[in-house]
Amino acid sequence: MNEKLFRGSEYIINNYMKKSNLFFLLFILLFLSCKPQETPLVRIGTNIWTGYEPLYLAKSLGSFKKSNIRLIQYDSATEVLRAFRNRVLEGASLTLDEVLLLKQDKIPIKIILVHDVSHGGDVILARPPIKSMKDLIGKKVAVESNALGAYVITRALEKNNMSPNDIKILSIDVNAHESAYHSQKVDAVVTFDPARTKILKAGANEIFSSKEIPNEIIDVMVIHDDVVKKNPIIVNQIHDAWFEAVKYLSDHPDKASSILAKRQKITPQKVLDNFKYIHIPTKEENYNFIKRNPPLLINNIQLLNRVLLQYKLIKSKVDTTDLFIQEK
Repeated sequence: MNEKLFRGSEYIINNYMKKSNLFFLLFILLFLSCKPQETPLVRIGTNIWTGYEPLYLAKSLGSFKKSNIRLIQYDSATEVLRAFRNRVLEGASLTLDEVLLLKQDKIPIKIILVHDVSHGGDVILARPPIKSMKDLIGKKVAVESNALGAYVITRALEKNNMSPNDIKILSIDVNAHESAYHSQKVDAVVTFDPARTKILKAGANEIFSSKEIPNEIIDVMVIHDDVVKKNPIIVNQIHDAWFEAVKYLSDHPDKASSILAKRQKITPQKVLDNFKYIHIPTKEENYNFIKRNPPLLINNIQLLNRVLLQYKLIKSKVDTTDLFIQEK
């Protein structure tokens, strides 16, 4: 073959290959850019508590399928707190006092939802013939080793002009409260549902409840700050699923309670009864709690700061100025 012709053919072929490779590369880049990006997984941890149950109702209704939200249930709030601290979870449902513990350790978080306000759901139950807090003097009381348990027993003692030295506190996780009561290991327990319902059924006396400290025990959902920044839509997705479930519970109480009864291993009627001991804030109330300027939740935080600091449940007053998402 003529050398010029050969070289010309080689040039054409090489040029074609280069253009083909370029077109192939452009095609791959275009394909990748058009491919839907996978929604980041958001794991939310809870323990078993009536105020968190609409989350699981939302799951049953299929509300989390598109948002890639996964609920993870733990046996106790202590385990939820530990998992959240260790970044095993992106979000967690906790009591407001537990949130202050996280902030005390300078963990960047945001409150995105108020689940409920306890109005009798958190209680101290005692074995007969104990009928009052004063009857507890010298007795053994089971308290979960977290801020909530410590807060409830502290406020109960304070309300009855008693001191922690008047009782013997045993650190026992809430999932073991029922067995501790039945085995007579303790004389009283600081607890909540579903353990509350089961222990009352066994004949216990209620000697203190959150009705006596209104608006002090509040459950909220928190998300790690960087998760909210990377995936801001997650807040609206959680809100939509939550309030859809709350509405379903209101509109279809029989169906909703049947779903939740299987989870809590109590009757559907007991599920509905338990909801009477908490208040689930409306959308407007939620807005006022966490997005109003200033958020209403600040008042509750100030009270918690005072009590937790007074009884050395925290080391110093906790700064919560960056705890809320600012309205743009």
